[in-house]
Amino acid sequence: MNPKLIKTEADYEAALARVDQLMSARPGTPEWDELELWTHLVEEYEEEHYPIDLPDPIAAIRFRMDQQDLKPADLIPYIGSKSKVSEVLNRKRELSLAMIRKLHSGLGIPAEVLLRDSEEKPLPAFEDMNWREFPLAEMIRRRWFGDAVNSSRELLERAEELLGPYLSPPGFSAETAKLRRSSGKESPAAEKALWAWKARIWHLARDQKAEPYDSVTVDEDLIGEIARLSRLDNGPAVARDMLAKIGVRLAFEPQMPGTRLDGAAIRCDGMVIIGMTLRHDRLDNFWFTLCHELAHLVLHLKDDGCRVFMDDLEADDPTGDERKADRLAQDALLPKAKWAKFKEQTRGTRAEIVSFALSQRLHPAIIAGRWRRETGNYKLFNDLLGRGKVRSLFS
Repeated sequence: MNPKLIKTEADYEAALARVDQLMSARPGTPEWDELELWTHLVEEYEEEHYPIDLPDPIAAIRFRMDQQDLKPADLIPYIGSKSKVSEVLNRKRELSLAMIRKLHSGLGIPAEVLLRDSEEKPLPAFEDMNWREFPLAEMIRRRWFGDAVNSSRELLERAEELLGPYLSPPGFSAETAKLRRSSGKESPAAEKALWAWKARIWHLARDQKAEPYDSVTVDEDLIGEIARLSRLDNGPAVARDMLAKIGVRLAFEPQMPGTRLDGAAIRCDGMVIIGMTLRHDRLDNFWFTLCHELAHLVLHLKDDGCRVFMDDLEADDPTGDERKADRLAQDALLPKAKWAKFKEQTRGTRAEIVSFALSQRLHPAIIAGRWRRETGNYKLFNDLLGRGKVRSLFS
């Protein structure tokens, strides 16, 4: 009987019989070589047709306890409190990823065994993560995880299970995105807060309905068209709906404590997103931030991939990319030549600001805000800025 692939139960029985005949073969003989080949063919067939299930995770833990003469109290370093150990051993609590990692490294129980009943997988990138640096209490307060957790302590215990996947949308990296900031290097807590905000925006945008992204229509003319919606009372909401029709998702999440942020432009996992904090509830800030982030789409996010620009628009000395986005946003809102001519021919009175804005089909807040920035006099035209006119549209 010559060795051949085993395709049927009859082939399998015949192969087992031949293996039995060859069991007394000596190494180095032709019979030994045949035995090795038949053994390999039998194992291959058994792996496909008679797979051995991994042991039950709790059974594996109890088996290791018997092997090492461990008591339930000895599992506290790996599982947590005495009550959690009891709940796990009695199948009243599922193993968290943190527990799985500790049981694997501490007791040597194979991770694939402990993960048998879990859809989650360990996240090696987070092995050394200091989860306490994230704004856990703020995430809970904002109900990012709904009713899944009710305290920072519980979120910390389930960090790898909940925080890891939440903070790692497809294509996102652990590093903070390209950031325009007012000061030098951010503290670790601020970096983590910005990372959390960026991920939150991605999740909010993912839940929105939007058409496929149409990069051809996203150009300087579009930014100008969007800016002209400012003259409408509900212009920001109309802009959001208009952008969704060309595949740009507009999402809002207040800035995280300890950070300074106005907005972000994100292209990742097939989605194009503009995120905004609305930290200044003013129309002038809303429209310039929106146009600035749209400028990033036009200039810097043309290709697929995962890139993110995050902006504190009060920051000094922006990078070359930020200066280009600033100029494109300003020109789309109001061409440089028109603005220069207006400044030459006016004293900048309230009436002149309003009249000029109307002639350009813009909300007076945009003209008033630009005048304030360029003159450095932030006491002017407070009544024209549209304070309190944005957040209420997106509550």
